[in-house]
Amino acid sequence: MHWMNFPLIAVMIWSGLRIYWANDVYRIGLGDWTLFAFFPDGFNERLDLNRHLARGMAFHFTFAWLFTINGLLYVLYTWRTGEWRFLAPDRRSLKESAQVLLHDLHLRKESPPTNGRYNAAQRLSYSLIIVLGGVAVLTGFAIYKPTQLSFLTTILGGYETARAIHFAVTIAFLVFFFVHVLQVIRAGWRNCWSMVVGYELDRKVPR
Repeated sequence: MHWMNFPLIAVMIWSGLRIYWANDVYRIGLGDWTLFAFFPDGFNERLDLNRHLARGMAFHFTFAWLFTINGLLYVLYTWRTGEWRFLAPDRRSLKESAQVLLHDLHLRKESPPTNGRYNAAQRLSYSLIIVLGGVAVLTGFAIYKPTQLSFLTTILGGYETARAIHFAVTIAFLVFFFVHVLQVIRAGWRNCWSMVVGYELDRKVPR
């Protein structure tokens, strides 16, 4: 279930870009002055993302259901097996996460404290990404069916706010996966393969 999120989210981002092409409203700037525009026309044309709105919507909504089902199964699995105890952060996680970051950036020589299978930074980031997955699903429903699910759209601040949150969550997913993959590669092939198959590989005991 864990490794399935990568292809699912990859397809959803690809199809989401096709949907975003139809109304690319987000930018960084002040007033009429634009410093940076997300996914300008040149980007869409090079990747052939423009003029494919219907195809993008079909793929996006189909894979959104698969992502939702997979997420619910994962949450159910962690709850029934007690795995959530290894993932849930505690009151020391925020402080220890800063220590992990400084150590990874080689700004701190002392190794950060370990508490179970995951360090504090992993506990925080993994828990946060699960929450963001739920936010992505809720905001997605809110902007997919704003009339039928008007109560949800209203709770999320209206259509425009829900759409902005959905877009921001997508950017957060991109940053998380980029850092996550780099950390997995840095940890070695054995760790990467364990993430794919879903269980830890036994290390050979030297004789």
